[in-house]
Order: sequence, then structure tokens, then C-alpha cells
Amino acid sequence: MKQPDKKKYLPVILMLLGGLITVVITFLRSFSILGKLGSLLAVMAVMYFVGTLIVNVLRHFDKINAEREEAEKKAQEEAESIALATDGNVEEKQE
Repeated sequence: MKQPDKKKYLPVILMLLGGLITVVITFLRSFSILGKLGSLLAVMAVMYFVGTLIVNVLRHFDKINAEREEAEKKAQEEAESIALATDGNVEEKQE
């Protein structure tokens, strides 16, 4: 059974965390309402973009790891089939 992909929530979590930090900082620095909204919008857009990039990189690495595991599994199966075909007795070549 395939596990759910928890990485898909990363951009949203980063965006909301960045938005929360922005709201607190703009409130403490007494920005105007338009300044607060503008900075909030900019920070949330940037953090969503960064989160999406991170997720894409992680998925790329997962894909590479899955291909590597598949190749190792295939090589191991071939080695086992060769060992079974030769009854486990491997003769050394004499020169």
C-alpha cells in the first residue's frame, strides 16, 4: 500500500509560517495597513514558491533513490539466479 505524500503540505506550511512572522513584525513596527498587506502578500508568494521548489527537489531525489533501489534489486536477483543455475559452485579459472 502506498503511503500518502506528506511533502505536498510543505509549501502551504512555509507560506503560513512566513505570513505569521510577517504579520507580527509589521504589527510591532507599526506599518500602515497597505504596507502590512503588501509585505504579507509578497512574503506569502515568495515562501510558497520556495516551498514548491523544495518539494520538487525532494521528489527528484526520491525518484533517483527509487531507481537506484530498483537497479540494486535487479542486480541482486540476477546474482541469485546465476548462483542457482550453477548450484552455488563457482569454479575458478586456471591459467
